[in-house]
Amino acid sequence: MADGYAFLVPLLVVLPLIGAGLTLAAAGRTAVQRIVSLSVLSGMLGAAGVLLWAADTLGPQVMLVGGWLPWEGVVLVVDRLAALMVIVSTTVTMAVLGYSIGQGASSFDDESDGHSPLPVFHPSILVLAAGVTTTFISGDLFHLYVGFEMLLAASFVLLTLGGTAERVRAGTTYVLVSLLSSAIFLAAIGTVYAAAGTVNLALLAQRLGQIEGSTATQLQLLLLIGFAVKAAIFPMSGWLPDSYPTAPAPVTAVFAGLLTKVGVYAIIRTQTLLFPGNRFEDLLLWAALLTMVVGILGAIVQDDIKRMLSFTLVSHVGFMIFGIALGSIGGLAAAIFYVIHHIMIQTTLFLVTGLVERVGGSSDVSKLGDLARVSPVVGVLFFLPAMNLAGVPPFSGFLGKVGLIQAGAEDNSALAWIVVAGAVVTSLLTLYAVVRVWGRAFWSENPAGMTGSGPWRGGHHEALGWGVVVPTTAIVAATVLLTVVAGPLYAIATRAAVDLLSRQIYIEAVLGIGAGL
Repeated sequence: MADGYAFLVPLLVVLPLIGAGLTLAAAGRTAVQRIVSLSVLSGMLGAAGVLLWAADTLGPQVMLVGGWLPWEGVVLVVDRLAALMVIVSTTVTMAVLGYSIGQGASSFDDESDGHSPLPVFHPSILVLAAGVTTTFISGDLFHLYVGFEMLLAASFVLLTLGGTAERVRAGTTYVLVSLLSSAIFLAAIGTVYAAAGTVNLALLAQRLGQIEGSTATQLQLLLLIGFAVKAAIFPMSGWLPDSYPTAPAPVTAVFAGLLTKVGVYAIIRTQTLLFPGNRFEDLLLWAALLTMVVGILGAIVQDDIKRMLSFTLVSHVGFMIFGIALGSIGGLAAAIFYVIHHIMIQTTLFLVTGLVERVGGSSDVSKLGDLARVSPVVGVLFFLPAMNLAGVPPFSGFLGKVGLIQAGAEDNSALAWIVVAGAVVTSLLTLYAVVRVWGRAFWSENPAGMTGSGPWRGGHHEALGWGVVVPTTAIVAATVLLTVVAGPLYAIATRAAVDLLSRQIYIEAVLGIGAGL
């Protein structure tokens, strides 16, 4: 059963899965794989755009898969939040795919004979896209778990591409941590079903309020722990800086942009829909503060750019948790806006770091220098998102942080003010971390003696070429555009926050269709 434009909802998952099958069948035909992958992602982006408009004007778009009642089968739901997340995740996946195609033989494609030595890259990236999208549009906890497992399987393949010992070790750590969080989540699902007799989110929103208080609290805590591991919230964040930097630049970029945000999204959805009233507000505020501070303290002592960015990734998850913990319209709206901003910025910075490696031969700042002269294009491409990450006005990072700080001030509790102070300090230390990298890698004397003759070459190191510069420039431009359209985007985020806190719109959209069958 479909409502409005809900017939488009399954395409968000079906398209990438069909594309994964086609690209796997086309193993060895690189051009076919590229065409299929880009076509699939373009189709997903178009469908998600229409669904965002429909959700914003007509209400949540609900698809009852197979015609089953909501409490009997799988329900797919696209509201404003889900549509925004699908659009931004598909956008960064397209940028990463474009970068990997442009990277050619040094990445995954062997241009010398037209064949791909790693034909699983395109299928894996599409399965990853399907898994991420599944988590965003799932209307029940078990289907959300299925989405997590899909992206886990694909991410392990991507993380270990190339088969080096370092990548396999990092991949093993990542998988062990992910399996632990999945086991916790699965245990939570079983416990929720035993207590409420359903895993459908809309029905749970009605039934959990009738469950005895301590039981509901335990269920909430179980779900929070499972999602907190995936979101890399302190003290469950130590695995991330060791797992991401070892992968190829495109893989690291898509991981950094998306995977932790899937955990954050799950926290937003379950906290607002299933557990209104925010029983764990103080716990989440402390977790936000410690995640911010511990993460950024790790970042400022790193010499490797990828490790520095991995620690800032952990740190800035704390900003999102801060907004969720406040539980107000202003806090949730700022958190949603900041999630979208951070997906774009973090992906961009890891792609630019890939350019730095190609020009300078390393991502270690102690081995770099004078990159601003050797490749001014790379300098500009790094500088813009770095300042955005640090929250320098007028960029979107500044706007998101101001929104969070304002929401914290409106809360006016002592703990909220402490987290506001921590957010300001974290922002300043983020600026210090990226300026430190900029000064050492782009302006200091070059220890390696690079003698590049123009913006596209790094002397004896690799030429950049248009193939990697164009997609990177495009996503940098998209981050700037994010600032330009911040007003309308923030307005949609605010309307999404209102819907999340009211809950009734979501519940009626799902159960109302079931009643009409």
